[in-house]
Amino acid sequence: MNSPSTSIFEASRPSLFRLAYRMLGERGLAEDVVQDCWLRWREADHARIEKPAAWLTTVATRLALDALRKAKARRETYIGPWLPEPLLAGSEDTGATLELADELSIALLHMLERLSPEERAALVLREAFDFDYKEIAAILGRSEVACRKLVSRAKLHVRSSTRARPVSRAEHEALLGKFMSAVALKDAKALAELFRPDAVAYTDGGGVVLAARNPIRGRDKIVRFLLGLAAKKSRTGATRAEIGTVNAEPAIFLYEHERLDTVYAIAIETGTISALFAIRNPHKLHPPALREANARC
Repeated sequence: MNSPSTSIFEASRPSLFRLAYRMLGERGLAEDVVQDCWLRWREADHARIEKPAAWLTTVATRLALDALRKAKARRETYIGPWLPEPLLAGSEDTGATLELADELSIALLHMLERLSPEERAALVLREAFDFDYKEIAAILGRSEVACRKLVSRAKLHVRSSTRARPVSRAEHEALLGKFMSAVALKDAKALAELFRPDAVAYTDGGGVVLAARNPIRGRDKIVRFLLGLAAKKSRTGATRAEIGTVNAEPAIFLYEHERLDTVYAIAIETGTISALFAIRNPHKLHPPALREANARC
């Protein structure tokens, strides 16, 4: 039987993971933050902690801030565009982490990369966890006024990056279905009609697998890239695509020889694709924890 202190921590674990993942966009790093938080909790004087949940959130946020600063420096030398590590349906903590699509989408996590670590922390605490500014100030060691400014700047960055409105899952899946059909039929005209003229495609291979080293800007260039890639894949004769769930949103899973090769996620504006995110880095699609979870299924 777990001790009372262990039970307190385990009750907070899902929330701590959600916080760390929103801060970092990497499953492994988020799990490391939670583990480090557990180690600090285990050694803490619990009798002096009046509000365990607040204490744990403060520690996790500060650990995530330190991890994010280091990650940002590392991502500056990443080969090609860096995209968040997806949470794939089927992982062992899916139920605990995939709650709201608009909070966890690949598109939003990608936009959050434009924020400073402090702006990101303040925005996540305010918008995703509904902390008041007094609480945020205590966690970040800033004044309430400074925290309000952090959140305000973060919101401006995010709003200036998107004109999207929420769409239903049915609409999302329908657009992905048209995308899959147009690519399969190599129908350039039908594919072009699905994208905004100023759409951008990001492909993350991490220097491990083939991917564009820079964002692909413009509908026509994206279409040529996708059809060229489809032509190469078709030569193997062993690919299939299906719609699955990534970060609580519909996405396309492309398999090659029955191994997950690419995850395609999209951002939608006015019924068309404004951004395409192709995650191909196998270290993001096949992390050890996910392989172990799938093996147990």
